[in-house]
Amino acid sequence: MPFRKLILLLICSASMAASIAMAQTTAEPEQARMDRVFQRLGTQFVADGRADGVSIAVVRNGRPHFYNFGTTTRGKDSPPTENSVYEIGSVSKVFNALILAHAVIEGKIRLQDDIRRYLPGDYPNLQWEGTPVRIVDLVTTTSALPDNLPNPFPDGVDPDKAPFLATEAMSRITPEQVYAELKTAKLSRKPGTETQHSNLAPVLMGRILEKVYDEPYQSLVARYIEKPFGMQSGFGKSRQAFEVDGYNKRHVAMPRMYEDAFLMAGGLRYSTRDMAKFLTAELAATDPAIRLTQQTAWGDPEKTSAMGLNWVLSRTVDNKPRLRMSGSTFGCASYIEMYPALGYGIVLLANRPGEAQNELQNLANQALEEIWGKPPALAALERALQDDRSGDASRVIARVKRKYPELHLTEDFVNTWAYRLLREGKGTQAIGLFLYNTEQWSTSWNAFDSLAEGYETLGDKPNAIANYRKSLVLNPSNTHGADHLKKLQAGP
Repeated sequence: MPFRKLILLLICSASMAASIAMAQTTAEPEQARMDRVFQRLGTQFVADGRADGVSIAVVRNGRPHFYNFGTTTRGKDSPPTENSVYEIGSVSKVFNALILAHAVIEGKIRLQDDIRRYLPGDYPNLQWEGTPVRIVDLVTTTSALPDNLPNPFPDGVDPDKAPFLATEAMSRITPEQVYAELKTAKLSRKPGTETQHSNLAPVLMGRILEKVYDEPYQSLVARYIEKPFGMQSGFGKSRQAFEVDGYNKRHVAMPRMYEDAFLMAGGLRYSTRDMAKFLTAELAATDPAIRLTQQTAWGDPEKTSAMGLNWVLSRTVDNKPRLRMSGSTFGCASYIEMYPALGYGIVLLANRPGEAQNELQNLANQALEEIWGKPPALAALERALQDDRSGDASRVIARVKRKYPELHLTEDFVNTWAYRLLREGKGTQAIGLFLYNTEQWSTSWNAFDSLAEGYETLGDKPNAIANYRKSLVLNPSNTHGADHLKKLQAGP
């Protein structure tokens, strides 16, 4: 199964839970309901062993609310507070992009510029058949650059020891070494065509910003983000006494990351008090630079997820804008999302890495649904599909849309829903939704690949083969489809 599908399945409830029913009435005040829901979900999150400590900041109509659970140090009675400092991982990339937005508005750089214009030396390799890597590609995850350069992460090493070896290797990486290895780096595809994680991209973006401003990166973060928003410094060991201790899933204490080589990609560290101030500014969006980062720079949020400047953009099922980002270091995980139309944002920080990113997202979206409920359009569609026995999802969806024109279904949302139904044994409904996707997005290889997998799961070999073939016509590089097709054709 492709990585994209795995992520979709892990967050199968995210898009559903993200849509808000403002018309819902209840005798319980919103603040009391919010407190009750977060207290229960946060307590359960720690009790389930998903992290040792979790800190949550919610901003609603410009007001911050804080919730803290567990401990900052395993085995000790040391509860976190809104002043506890966590590594925010890849959420640091949003800070990177905001400084870039200021540079664009100030006329120091253009999003469409070839990045080689700002790099020392010649890099004929940083183009694909004449298409160069542009500044905008660095902040939309479409640069096609390697993930890490040089790669400090060792292979075949005890996973409990690998982070310590990696941080030691990072401490020796210099900008000159990065530029030297960049001269022989190979692009994975044409830049600007597909999203792909790269820590190298924000590192280069940060170095370019230092060049155009002739100013250290730390100074730029302070000038454009920390001081205007009233945040404390997110660099180095300035608040080491407030830092939480991070642990992997085997409860092994992990190293903290202070290395400059990783700083621009994920090395910032803040408390939920800091991040609430950042959220407040982002939701208000009075700064033109903030508005620029929140605009679509790649993709189409009407169809699926798109990218702003390091923000993942999408629309909720009742057609409201949603922005999100997540991150992970060796010992911490972070998740942030915003709903500007609701005046609502949330950031969750935990002292557990890896899968905790998705688990924090699930917590955020479960809380959202419990606080405000499902939108009427989604509730009506769920009932209609449940009552329908024909499997003609297109007809059912069209009927519901006539009554609820705000109903907004993206390919990813429908795909996730269909997989959930498939796991629940509701094969007819699942296939109907997979078919709907192939009808609405007839050039999507993933839609046909998912439909084929649905048929394969139900034992319908001919239709599975036919749709895997259609998917491979649209994307010959679809290894998931190729592997499954080969097995189906070789089987009895």
